[in-house]
Amino acid sequence: MPTIRILLADDHAVLRAGLRALLGAQPDMEVVGEAGDGLEALALAKQLHPDVVLADIGMPGLSGLELVRRLRQEVPQTRTVILSVHEDQSFLRQALRAGAAGYLVKRAAEADLLAGIRAVARGEAFLLPGMTKGLIEDYLQRTSRSQAKDQASADGRDKFDGLTAREVEVLRCIAQGYSNAQIAERLTISVKTVESHRARIVEKLDRRSRVELVRYALERGLLDIEGAGS
Repeated sequence: MPTIRILLADDHAVLRAGLRALLGAQPDMEVVGEAGDGLEALALAKQLHPDVVLADIGMPGLSGLELVRRLRQEVPQTRTVILSVHEDQSFLRQALRAGAAGYLVKRAAEADLLAGIRAVARGEAFLLPGMTKGLIEDYLQRTSRSQAKDQASADGRDKFDGLTAREVEVLRCIAQGYSNAQIAERLTISVKTVESHRARIVEKLDRRSRVELVRYALERGLLDIEGAGS
């Protein structure tokens, strides 16, 4: 099995030392460099071309997220695992959007950390099961809200074939048998405005006679049979 070459990027020297000891004890891993800030990490990555960068999300110089973006542009063969104290889904989404191949919280078990590095080195993505579940739930909630919004919008457009709210009111009055003057009085608009609305209704629906408009209004639930007039 080829050795996974790893660059550590974290501004806490004690944490880097612990990671170096853990990873160095693995037969398939080698720590090839360490950086205390994002700019140093970027420079070392461009020089060393590691397989994986293990990066803190909150480093000085360049944040872990900005480091991920720069690495994708400047060292595209290197993949990044973000280390973070944040378990909030918003940080996870930001990391994934930036291009991180993995996201691990710092309290994760050593076995999870090692599994994540190996998975990312193989070209896979890695998230802890708990965060994956939260990401899926968040995605489903967002999708559901988006679909509901789209459906409501589509219903509003499709139900009346593009008629505006005012045109729907005028159509209801037409179907109920009111004259243009009576509609103008009921809706507090001018007769000329009623005529304009009526012309647009006829054009949009392509229904010329009042009988056709009454039938349309009935089909769309704008009035009941008793209220349709004659």
